[in-house]
Amino acid sequence: MRERAKYIPMRLSIKERKLLRLLEAALSVSEYVDRVDVISFKSRSGRMVSMIKEVCSILCGLLVSSDYKEGQRLIENKNYADNEEFFQKIFEVGRRHKIMNPEKMRSTYGKLIYMLQDAESPEVSEVLGFKCVKEIRTVFSFLQYAGAVELLNDPLVQLATSEIRSENRSREQVNADIRHKEKAVEHLARKYRSEKLEEEDIRCCLYSIGDNNAFLRFTRDPCEKMLEWLRSKFNPELPEDDFSLAIIGGRNGARLTHSHSRQYRFVEQSLMLWSAILKDMFKLWHLSEQDLLSSLHPYKLRDTGQGLNRVQHSPRIGSEMERILHSVQSKLQSKWEGSSVVHLGDHNVPNALMFIDKYTQVERILNPVVLCIEKLPQLYASDKGIRKYLDSSFGSVEHLSKMILSDFFRSAFDGSGADNFFDAGSCIDGRLTSAWNWCSRIERKPYFPAFLLTGFTGFDGKFE
Repeated sequence: MRERAKYIPMRLSIKERKLLRLLEAALSVSEYVDRVDVISFKSRSGRMVSMIKEVCSILCGLLVSSDYKEGQRLIENKNYADNEEFFQKIFEVGRRHKIMNPEKMRSTYGKLIYMLQDAESPEVSEVLGFKCVKEIRTVFSFLQYAGAVELLNDPLVQLATSEIRSENRSREQVNADIRHKEKAVEHLARKYRSEKLEEEDIRCCLYSIGDNNAFLRFTRDPCEKMLEWLRSKFNPELPEDDFSLAIIGGRNGARLTHSHSRQYRFVEQSLMLWSAILKDMFKLWHLSEQDLLSSLHPYKLRDTGQGLNRVQHSPRIGSEMERILHSVQSKLQSKWEGSSVVHLGDHNVPNALMFIDKYTQVERILNPVVLCIEKLPQLYASDKGIRKYLDSSFGSVEHLSKMILSDFFRSAFDGSGADNFFDAGSCIDGRLTSAWNWCSRIERKPYFPAFLLTGFTGFDGKFE
């Protein structure tokens, strides 16, 4: 718990949420990346400083309009450097909110992190005269400052931060669990309160850990569910005629040639790796920001084949990915299938921001598939019309479920989806690329009506 808490961000307070709205409003009208990331003979550092000051000016103006007294105190007879603490705080709030809610700030976080990346470069920070970046406030750092780290060792923390599930349980059981959890929270709040740490602060710490548990359920659990179905519905050595996982390069868009058993292992290992990555996603996010905001490894603006991108070496997240990959490989009973290359700092994955963005897509890919397969039996049992349609079109719900899973395990892990034949394939990055390629072709699948019946609207919902 102590190790996890080092990377779990603190929930935003009411005041911090007001700052977040100001930041999102300022970033939404900013054209930072469009103005800075262009090839020009003029100095880029001059444009960076100008654009950063413009965002800071917008923030000050928005603060005046939302809270006149606070805004007046901020800007009266002061320059940008005098308000360094305010700018650091508001930018930290935005970064912390994004880590806790990957589906939020999808059009503004990139601007923010690239702006801070430029602000940390020596030539820009010297002209600005102040620093824009400070460390993310985590549960561990907050408790450490208050001298209450021992809270994390208390056995009651597990109960106080557990997620209460309602599936296949009575209301009485759920209510009993809620009472026990609330009782544990209140006991810990009273036990560890001090002059530096109020009861509400302790509750916030516990709820923040609980948020991480909810994040894991929403992102990592689909991987575990797909693994469970792979192992229970498919025999690795004896393929069924209609549900073989074998793929042949050049057929149906596949770039890999795998027998049924080899493809089974390839899919199993990929899902295990995704699950391990998502388990440590908060840690990876912290490391990615350290790499992005480090002045020791400056980026280079290059055309990667998909427009101009910031290509930057990312040693911290690269090292952590190697550790995760080695950990997964050590649990296998067979050899690792495919390439173990982790693309970072090249034309495939230019920087750590792109890396993080790729792996936040895993739950968007898997959750609709999991929800469809889980809802099909309920629909079949509750509606005679749907029951008749499914029986006549697919034979049975079990047959339909295996049809969806077998096609996903074949086509979403076939090495396809890249712009040219040399990319994608079986590397760590390419497995996600081919999964997204499968998502883009879902409308052409014979089982697509079953997805629509279960409420499917798309793999990339809008959460702004």
